[in-house]
Parts: sequence; C-alpha cells; structure tokens
Amino acid sequence: MNEFNVTITEEQKGKRIDKVLADQFDQFSRSQLQQFIADGHIEVNGDTVKSNYKVQDQDHISIKEPEPEEIDIVAEDLNLDIVYEDQDVLVVNKPRGMVVHPAPGHTSGTLVNGLMHHCKDLSGINGIIRPGIVHRIDKDTSGLLMVAKNDQAHESLVDQLKAKTTKRVYDAIVHGVIGHDTGTIDAPIGRDTDDRQAMTVTEKNSRDAVTHFQVIERFKNHTHVSCELETGRTHQIRVHMKYIGFPIMADPKYGPRKKSTYPIEGQALHARVLGFVHPRTGEEMRFEAPMPGDMEEVLSQLKRENG
Repeated sequence: MNEFNVTITEEQKGKRIDKVLADQFDQFSRSQLQQFIADGHIEVNGDTVKSNYKVQDQDHISIKEPEPEEIDIVAEDLNLDIVYEDQDVLVVNKPRGMVVHPAPGHTSGTLVNGLMHHCKDLSGINGIIRPGIVHRIDKDTSGLLMVAKNDQAHESLVDQLKAKTTKRVYDAIVHGVIGHDTGTIDAPIGRDTDDRQAMTVTEKNSRDAVTHFQVIERFKNHTHVSCELETGRTHQIRVHMKYIGFPIMADPKYGPRKKSTYPIEGQALHARVLGFVHPRTGEEMRFEAPMPGDMEEVLSQLKRENG
C-alpha cells in the first residue's frame, strides 16, 4: 500500500479536501479521492473526514492508497514489437491506439495483456494491474517503453527516471511554423481545474516540467520537431507545445477542435529514442524506433504541399 502525505498551506485554506488533493496529486481523479475518503483511506490530523471538509492551514493529510482492484487480466497474443529483451529488461515499441495497462471496464487489448502472453517474469512492484510497467505513454502516442522483468531492475529504472538520467526523445508534428531552431520550455504542469481529464501549465499545485525541442523541418503551416523530456509529467509534450502556441497535430485534447484533414488518428507524437543504464551490467543502452506509417505519410504529404 502506497502512502502519500501533504501539509496544507495558507493559500489552500478553506478549500474542499477532495479538490485540494486532486490538484496536488495528478495520479488520482477527484472521484477516486472521494471514494478513498468514504472508505477511510484519507485522514486529516489522524482523523477521517467527509469529502466536503474544508482544509485548514497546517492540516496534515495522509492518503493510504488501497491496493489496486484485482481484475482478471488475460494473457493475449498481441504480436508485440519487442525491440530488446534480456533477463532484466524489455523494450517494446507500442503502437498508437494501445492502452498501456488495464483498468476496470477495459481489461483486454492492453500492453500488459500482451506482455503477460510474451513473458511470465515481470516485476510485481506496480501490482497485478501494472506488472513490469515503469513509465507510460498515452494511448494515442506510439513508441518505445521500458519494462522491468524483476523488482531490482524496476527500482533501478525508476531511480534513473527520478534522477533525470534516462533519454527520451519524441518526434512530433505541430501546427504552426516555429521560427527558432531550438528552445526549452520550462513551465510547471498541474491538473486543469476546468477539465479534470486534462493537464495545463499552472503555478498552483503543479510540478516542475522541462521540455527541450529542436526543429527538424518546416512546412507551410506545420513544423516537424524533436522533443526531449527532462521531466516526465502527464501529457507533458502535448501541454507544453500547446502552451507555446504550437499544438500537436490531431491531438484531440490539446489541439484545434477542427478534425485533422491529414491521415492520422490521435496525436502526431512518437517516442523515437529511449536510453538508460542497464540495471545489472551498467551498460549504456540506447534504442530507436522509426516513426509509424501514418506519421511518415503525413510528412510526405506536407513535403508535397511545400512544393
């Protein structure tokens, strides 16, 4: 069981506890937190409260996250694109449209279903629902993910993510023509208070987020960019590119509302490069996956339009 603790500040005083915690912890939805409160998994100064409790300055809140709901995960032969595998780690190239791990009501066709068919030895640190999963990419983002096959490897890879020593580079096609060749977006990201399913750049209840980008090619109305993550916040590249005025093509959440006329479903974002230190050997590992066919076709079409 994971435990999280937070102390309320003067700025947060008087707000509902479920809203404060939803803003503070982007891994939990407000409805999840309300259920945690109802089940007694959240305490304020050692006592349980109701969801409408108004927090006070210096309240100490503890969240004891319950074990994930046990769901029946069936191993499925999903013909995964395994880029690398040994006794400790596995690197997979996830296709666009595939969810990383199951959830109640969505228990098949996920990367975890495919991993359980492919190999039996996965780290158990993240529980039955997310075996071996060290980090995620969005359903409609394609590309490279590292998977841990034992707990020692899992802890090493997580530590590298926290220390910002992994290398994660993405290809993206964005709306608009970026004038400068390189840039760094250093803007904190937190939950969007107007849309609980979205993230946004905000100073309130946010976490530091840094993305470096480099222009690869400019077109009439779009730019092909390479984005490197320094941090790994939820939807980070998608949020950051929207923030500087160049949202990712076909992004249903952060892009223009008008449906893309280009042959792509889901945001034009691909995790192309993944690098880390092998948890057992200490060897520098680096992998690269070519862009999926739909993104290649979009780039070809943009080149034709450029004349």
